[in-house]
Amino acid sequence: MKFAHLIEINDPLNPLIEPLSRDQLWRGLVLRAESPQAFIPWLDNCVILDRTETTLMRISHYGDVTVHDRVVFHPQERVVYHVPEQKDIPASSLTMTIEEPQPGAFFVRFEYDDGASDADDSAQAMYNDFRRSAYEEADIDTIRTIRQMAEEGQLD
Repeated sequence: MKFAHLIEINDPLNPLIEPLSRDQLWRGLVLRAESPQAFIPWLDNCVILDRTETTLMRISHYGDVTVHDRVVFHPQERVVYHVPEQKDIPASSLTMTIEEPQPGAFFVRFEYDDGASDADDSAQAMYNDFRRSAYEEADIDTIRTIRQMAEEGQLD
């Protein structure tokens, strides 16, 4: 399943929403990779196994399920999560890209790819509809958490 959607970050027509700067948004996306428990309540534990300036190697525990992944940072632009094939988990990726069509008008594009073929996607259509909805809700929650962190001064 390949799936993408956008979430608007700053809405100039809504004065009730405090705008985020690119730096705040970027720090929030980095924190989602470094401290995912703040964003994913059903995550039991995440350990960073290795860190460089632009990558993290992690192991995450969701109940009995363990997931190894690699996170790649393209500073101020995008965060890419790579999950290699492991046990019952197929290879997949998630890319979060900051887009700025006009100065200060930020969006985050979330792109999912589970590597499935179009034929597999057709066979799993109903299940994929459910996954799309769950992914969108999780991504909305990610942005909501980033906003809350910014309001609390955690991203300055």
